[in-house]
Amino acid sequence: MLRGLLKSNLKANLRCLSSSVDLAGVFPPIVTPFHSSEELALEKLRHNVGIWKTKGFKGYTVLGSNGEFQYLTIDEKVKIVETVKSEDPDKKIIVGAGHESTKITQEYVSLLSKAGGDFALIYAPCFYRGSMSASAYVNHFTNIAESSPIPVILYNVPANTGLDLPIEVVLTLAEHENIVGIKESGGNVVRIGSIAHKTKDFDFQIVAGSASFMLPSYSVGAVGTVAALANVMGDEVCRLHDMISAKQDCLELQHKLIAPNNAVTATFGVAGLKFVCDSVGLYGGPCRSPIQPLDSSQKKKLTAIMADVGIDCSNSLE
Repeated sequence: MLRGLLKSNLKANLRCLSSSVDLAGVFPPIVTPFHSSEELALEKLRHNVGIWKTKGFKGYTVLGSNGEFQYLTIDEKVKIVETVKSEDPDKKIIVGAGHESTKITQEYVSLLSKAGGDFALIYAPCFYRGSMSASAYVNHFTNIAESSPIPVILYNVPANTGLDLPIEVVLTLAEHENIVGIKESGGNVVRIGSIAHKTKDFDFQIVAGSASFMLPSYSVGAVGTVAALANVMGDEVCRLHDMISAKQDCLELQHKLIAPNNAVTATFGVAGLKFVCDSVGLYGGPCRSPIQPLDSSQKKKLTAIMADVGIDCSNSLE
């Protein structure tokens, strides 16, 4: 039944087919710099990109969860994408363009693709989750994909949406030629393996949404990573990707990245990630309200965790 919801006549003007897409590599979900006034600090963003461009990244994820995308106006989003693209034009940009509304998401995708976005990352609408049937999700993503001038990547992030995009929906959408993959942030390796197996005959790729489970995700079919930790430990995350891809023994490195990754995601969140950014020569700065900065106790705990992997955050302690 769900498969019948896909329209048979796909848009003839799609920019590129999924067969030309390669999501293998590391795409850090970059932080959005703000001044103390909470206004955009684009000069700080340029500074950060100048450092990130020296890493082995395949590209960047801009306006993701770690980029505080829900707190930004569309004009701000356009400026951020334009800035990143102008500073590192050779890298691919996965741009967070999702919204609760299908129509507004379509408008965001159009604007952000013109600003330099190469892929549109779209999360599953969740505010009215009681009305979000499988057919509602299929219609939402299909309509976006058919109007989008750039390929679409599904974004499954249950920690934020409170739900897993149903696998039957993912499998239906994987057949669409302008839906090229999914970012899986839930860490359910059984789910990742199941999707990989059932989409093996499609031009559809899976990206792990965390450095904590890169190795198990790749072992069951993921090809790339969008990991917050790559903001501050980009060399290590890229090395892990390369070692897994080369089938080298990398269990020790995977274990090393688990604690710091959890620290800058689930434990201390975006404020923690920005605190570490400030400690390694990047600009983290404040978060936009209502996210609060870390208190002194949290900073000490995070400093101790990062010290275990060779990152000194002591200069950022108050």
